[in-house]
Amino acid sequence: MFSPINGFKNYSKQAIQAARYIGQGFIVTIDHMNRLPITIQYPYEKLIPSERFRGRIHFEFDKCIACEVCVRVCPINLPVVNWELKKTIKKKQLKSYSIDFGICIFCGNCVEYCPTNCLSMTEEYELSTYDRHELNYDQTALGRLPISVIEDPTIETLSNLISLSKGVMEGHSNLRNITLT
Repeated sequence: MFSPINGFKNYSKQAIQAARYIGQGFIVTIDHMNRLPITIQYPYEKLIPSERFRGRIHFEFDKCIACEVCVRVCPINLPVVNWELKKTIKKKQLKSYSIDFGICIFCGNCVEYCPTNCLSMTEEYELSTYDRHELNYDQTALGRLPISVIEDPTIETLSNLISLSKGVMEGHSNLRNITLT
Protein backbone atom coordinates (compact mmCIF):
# COMPACT_ATOMS: atom_id res chain seq x y z
CA MET A 1 0.00 0.00 0.00
CA PHE A 2 2.85 2.38 0.73
CA SER A 3 4.87 1.65 -2.41
CA PRO A 4 2.59 3.60 -4.85
CA ILE A 5 2.51 6.54 -2.44
CA ASN A 6 6.31 6.48 -2.02
CA GLY A 7 6.70 6.22 -5.80
CA PHE A 8 4.42 9.22 -6.28
CA LYS A 9 6.41 11.20 -3.66
CA ASN A 10 9.71 10.37 -5.37
CA TYR A 11 8.26 11.24 -8.77
CA SER A 12 6.93 14.58 -7.49
CA LYS A 13 10.29 15.42 -5.85
CA GLN A 14 12.09 14.67 -9.09
CA ALA A 15 9.58 16.74 -11.08
CA ILE A 16 9.99 19.69 -8.70
CA GLN A 17 13.81 19.38 -8.92
CA ALA A 18 13.64 19.28 -12.73
CA ALA A 19 11.38 22.35 -12.74
CA ARG A 20 13.95 24.17 -10.55
CA TYR A 21 16.77 23.32 -12.98
CA ILE A 22 14.70 24.49 -15.93
CA GLY A 23 13.78 27.68 -14.02
CA GLN A 24 17.46 28.35 -13.25
CA GLY A 25 18.29 27.91 -16.93
CA PHE A 26 15.52 30.35 -17.90
CA ILE A 27 16.82 32.90 -15.38
CA VAL A 28 20.32 32.70 -16.90
CA THR A 29 18.86 33.00 -20.41
CA ILE A 30 16.73 36.02 -19.48
CA ASP A 31 19.73 37.60 -17.72
CA HIS A 32 21.83 37.26 -20.88
CA MET A 33 19.02 38.60 -23.05
CA ASN A 34 18.96 41.82 -21.00
CA ARG A 35 22.68 42.51 -21.56
CA LEU A 36 24.01 44.70 -24.33
CA PRO A 37 26.16 42.92 -26.94
CA ILE A 38 29.94 43.00 -26.49
CA THR A 39 30.60 42.43 -30.18
CA ILE A 40 32.94 45.00 -31.68
CA GLN A 41 32.00 46.21 -35.17
CA TYR A 42 35.59 46.14 -36.40
CA PRO A 43 36.03 48.63 -39.19
CA TYR A 44 34.00 51.27 -37.37
CA GLU A 45 34.93 50.49 -33.76
CA LYS A 46 38.49 49.64 -32.81
CA LEU A 47 40.18 48.67 -29.59
CA ILE A 48 43.05 50.92 -28.57
CA PRO A 49 46.33 48.97 -28.47
CA SER A 50 48.25 48.86 -25.21
CA GLU A 51 51.29 51.07 -24.59
CA ARG A 52 53.79 48.32 -25.37
CA PHE A 53 51.98 47.05 -28.48
CA ARG A 54 54.40 46.05 -31.21
CA GLY A 55 52.87 47.11 -34.51
CA ARG A 56 54.41 48.36 -37.74
CA ILE A 57 57.93 49.75 -37.44
CA HIS A 58 58.47 53.49 -38.03
CA PHE A 59 61.84 54.50 -39.51
CA GLU A 60 63.48 57.92 -39.49
CA PHE A 61 65.90 58.11 -42.41
CA ASP A 62 67.79 61.17 -41.14
CA LYS A 63 68.75 59.57 -37.82
CA CYS A 64 70.08 56.30 -39.24
CA ILE A 65 73.89 55.94 -39.29
CA ALA A 66 73.85 52.63 -41.25
CA CYS A 67 75.48 50.72 -38.40
CA GLU A 68 73.43 47.59 -39.22
CA VAL A 69 72.87 46.71 -35.58
CA CYS A 70 69.21 46.11 -36.43
CA VAL A 71 70.21 43.46 -38.96
CA ARG A 72 72.56 41.71 -36.53
CA VAL A 73 70.02 41.51 -33.67
CA CYS A 74 67.13 40.45 -35.91
CA PRO A 75 66.50 36.69 -35.52
CA ILE A 76 65.86 36.42 -39.28
CA ASN A 77 68.28 39.15 -40.54
CA LEU A 78 65.32 41.01 -41.96
CA PRO A 79 66.07 44.72 -42.42
CA VAL A 80 67.83 45.37 -45.71
CA VAL A 81 70.30 48.23 -45.31
CA ASN A 82 72.10 49.62 -48.36
CA TRP A 83 74.84 52.15 -47.75
CA GLU A 84 77.98 53.53 -49.34
CA LEU A 85 81.19 54.69 -47.73
CA LYS A 86 81.87 58.39 -48.18
CA LYS A 87 85.65 58.61 -48.19
CA THR A 88 85.68 62.38 -47.87
CA ILE A 89 83.96 62.33 -44.47
CA LYS A 90 84.97 58.72 -43.63
CA LYS A 91 81.39 57.75 -42.72
CA LYS A 92 78.72 55.49 -44.09
CA GLN A 93 75.87 57.15 -45.93
CA LEU A 94 72.54 55.34 -46.00
CA LYS A 95 71.14 54.78 -49.49
CA SER A 96 68.05 52.69 -48.77
CA TYR A 97 66.38 50.79 -45.96
CA SER A 98 63.53 48.28 -46.19
CA ILE A 99 61.65 45.74 -44.10
CA ASP A 100 59.35 43.00 -45.37
CA PHE A 101 56.46 42.76 -42.91
CA GLY A 102 55.35 39.50 -44.50
CA ILE A 103 58.41 37.91 -42.89
CA CYS A 104 58.85 40.11 -39.80
CA ILE A 105 57.95 38.45 -36.48
CA PHE A 106 57.55 41.82 -34.69
CA CYS A 107 59.96 40.86 -31.92
CA GLY A 108 61.10 44.46 -31.43
CA ASN A 109 64.82 43.67 -31.18
CA CYS A 110 65.70 46.14 -33.94
CA VAL A 111 63.89 48.92 -32.11
CA GLU A 112 65.39 48.03 -28.74
CA TYR A 113 69.02 47.87 -29.89
CA CYS A 114 69.06 50.79 -32.34
CA PRO A 115 71.74 53.20 -31.01
CA THR A 116 70.23 56.31 -32.62
CA ASN A 117 66.54 55.50 -31.92
CA CYS A 118 65.66 55.84 -35.59
CA LEU A 119 63.33 52.83 -35.28
CA SER A 120 60.16 52.74 -33.22
CA MET A 121 57.04 50.59 -32.99
CA THR A 122 53.72 52.14 -33.94
CA GLU A 123 50.21 51.13 -32.97
CA GLU A 124 49.37 50.27 -36.58
CA TYR A 125 48.20 46.67 -36.88
CA GLU A 126 46.23 46.75 -40.12
CA LEU A 127 48.86 45.47 -42.53
CA SER A 128 46.82 42.95 -44.48
CA THR A 129 46.93 43.10 -48.28
CA TYR A 130 45.96 40.88 -51.19
CA ASP A 131 49.52 40.84 -52.54
CA ARG A 132 52.36 39.80 -50.24
CA HIS A 133 54.81 41.95 -52.18
CA GLU A 134 53.01 45.06 -50.90
CA LEU A 135 54.25 44.19 -47.39
CA ASN A 136 57.83 45.08 -48.37
CA TYR A 137 58.14 48.63 -47.04
CA ASP A 138 60.96 50.92 -48.12
CA GLN A 139 62.24 53.95 -46.19
CA THR A 140 59.45 56.14 -47.58
CA ALA A 141 56.67 53.79 -46.45
CA LEU A 142 58.42 53.14 -43.12
CA GLY A 143 58.75 56.89 -42.53
CA ARG A 144 55.00 57.47 -42.86
CA LEU A 145 53.41 58.00 -39.47
CA PRO A 146 50.08 56.22 -39.04
CA ILE A 147 46.96 58.05 -37.92
CA SER A 148 46.42 57.30 -34.26
CA VAL A 149 43.29 55.29 -33.50
CA ILE A 150 42.40 57.85 -30.84
CA GLU A 151 42.73 60.81 -33.24
CA ASP A 152 40.89 59.24 -36.21
CA PRO A 153 37.48 60.95 -36.43
CA THR A 154 35.92 58.16 -38.49
CA ILE A 155 36.44 55.54 -35.80
CA GLU A 156 34.73 55.09 -32.46
CA THR A 157 37.32 53.91 -29.95
CA LEU A 158 36.35 51.57 -27.18
CA SER A 159 38.69 52.76 -24.45
CA ASN A 160 35.90 53.40 -21.97
CA LEU A 161 33.50 50.55 -22.54
CA ILE A 162 31.03 51.19 -19.73
CA SER A 163 27.81 50.31 -21.49
CA LEU A 164 27.74 46.75 -20.18
CA SER A 165 24.80 46.14 -17.91
CA LYS A 166 26.62 43.49 -15.90
CA GLY A 167 30.36 43.36 -15.29
CA VAL A 168 33.30 45.68 -15.22
CA MET A 169 35.87 46.14 -17.94
CA GLU A 170 39.15 47.96 -17.37
CA GLY A 171 39.80 49.93 -20.53
CA HIS A 172 39.97 47.42 -23.34
CA SER A 173 42.78 45.30 -21.94
CA ASN A 174 41.14 42.06 -23.01
CA LEU A 175 37.64 40.78 -23.26
CA ARG A 176 38.79 37.93 -21.04
CA ASN A 177 39.14 40.31 -18.09
CA ILE A 178 35.41 40.87 -17.64
CA THR A 179 34.38 40.40 -14.02
CA LEU A 180 30.77 39.38 -13.61
CA THR A 181 28.86 40.54 -10.54
